Amino acid sequence: MHTAADVFVLDHWREKKKQERPRSGWTGTSPEFGAITVEYPVERVHGETVTAEVRGGLIPTASFASRGMHTAVVEMPTLNGATCRVGDALVTLSRNRLGVTRGARALHLRLAGDRYRLTADGGRSYVLTREPDDEDPGVTIRAGESGRGRGRRLTVHVTGRAVAADISLAVLFAGVDRSTLTRGGAVRAGVSRAVNLTMEAKS
Repeated sequence: MHTAADVFVLDHWREKKKQERPRSGWTGTSPEFGAITVEYPVERVHGETVTAEVRGGLIPTASFASRGMHTAVVEMPTLNGATCRVGDALVTLSRNRLGVTRGARALHLRLAGDRYRLTADGGRSYVLTREPDDEDPGVTIRAGESGRGRGRRLTVHVTGRAVAADISLAVLFAGVDRSTLTRGGAVRAGVSRAVNLTMEAKS
């Protein structure tokens, strides 16, 4: 069901137990879609994997996982070597790592017949857009982080009529490292790739 949704806010949380990796996330309530919790990293099932997950009573559970040696030193999954699921459905991911503009760097997602685009407005805000089709005008969901430390909050604005999967995908990315979608992050990633290629060529 497509629903017009009011602005809602998620509060940041962090938990650390002895001899366990710290867990963080966001939690709050949407008037239309109920309680929402984002968590990262969730318990590992496979080695060299880090996963973020969103769950709630009125939205489908969604996850975003990245694999590779780099996951041993990060708390959030990155866009590299990533797999995304909403419920039991696999989300197809694609992006242009060499994109110069914000739009060119966007992460493109496809869930069933719906196409989405994720862009970064900066390190603390991002936009998920479900593209329009012949039957629906689409939806735009903007998420922006404010505050510091224990006072961090994520404010989510929905423009258009959303379905539950839209909300799951949008808030899921609050638990994902989106830095390579920003100009600075893309430059740093490009330099890193160039250095790695040079080292491999010399070895």
